[in-house]
Amino acid sequence: MPVNIPDNLPAADILREENIFVMTESRALHQDIRPLRLLLLNLMPVKITTETHLLRMLSNTPLQVEITLINTLSHLSTHTPIEHLRTFYKTFEDVRHKRFDGLIITGAPVEMLDFEEVDYWDELTHIMDWATRNVTSTLYICWSAQAGLYHHYGVPKYVLQNKQFGIFSHILNNQKAPIVRGFDDEFLAPHSRHTEVRRDDIQKVPQLEIVAESPLAGVYLIRDLASRRIFVTGHSEYDAFTLKSEYERDRAKGMDIRIPFNYFPNDDPSQTPRMRWKSHANLLFSNWLNYYVYQETPYDID
Repeated sequence: MPVNIPDNLPAADILREENIFVMTESRALHQDIRPLRLLLLNLMPVKITTETHLLRMLSNTPLQVEITLINTLSHLSTHTPIEHLRTFYKTFEDVRHKRFDGLIITGAPVEMLDFEEVDYWDELTHIMDWATRNVTSTLYICWSAQAGLYHHYGVPKYVLQNKQFGIFSHILNNQKAPIVRGFDDEFLAPHSRHTEVRRDDIQKVPQLEIVAESPLAGVYLIRDLASRRIFVTGHSEYDAFTLKSEYERDRAKGMDIRIPFNYFPNDDPSQTPRMRWKSHANLLFSNWLNYYVYQETPYDID
């Protein structure tokens, strides 16, 4: 949340130069407050786990947030109890007549398919286009980040020789972007993906900026300069044991899976992993909620 200070206080310019959000008294007096309306399009098969990860991140803010969960109508999830879906989820058809302050689109285990081969691709692109007109800001995560970059800007994805899997160090290219306010110059974040987008392709798009990237894992955080779309190629919302569960799942299937990079102490899967990315994960989501949703959305959203 912003620091509320007198209009002409000299410290204001210094704080703004340091990328600290300050709000003058005159602006604060004209702010109306209401709960934010967020739409969460959950494309992951085990939806309850993903709900928990994301709601944990969204709860770490003084802003009041109302969450509406939706899933695709053109694909039936088989890894989540149907009773859960019927009780807690809506479809896009149920909400398309409404406006929302923010939209989060999760990843999905369909990386090895061409985008157009995904059975809900037409529905997803329709939702992404609808969001351009009816949502203040959209946060795309992992596969949906690749899908959004491809759909909106024509950025291709590439299949990796080995899965990008583990905890990677990242550096900031733009320390003054609001999405990374409060970040250290270097920070950790998880990746778990078989495909990638590349900086050369992104740099060809004048509307896009690479805010953070990893020397080993590649591009991580991209924003469009109009601040309507944020793309995260990793999984900052993961909890401490998610990569362990994925590693054990793939080994049980007999897959040739490497130990997650920089994750288990001493690269020993028998040891308990330590979570070292939680603070920046919380910052990422709280910054998006505050600077790209709350500060930009009108009070009367309709």
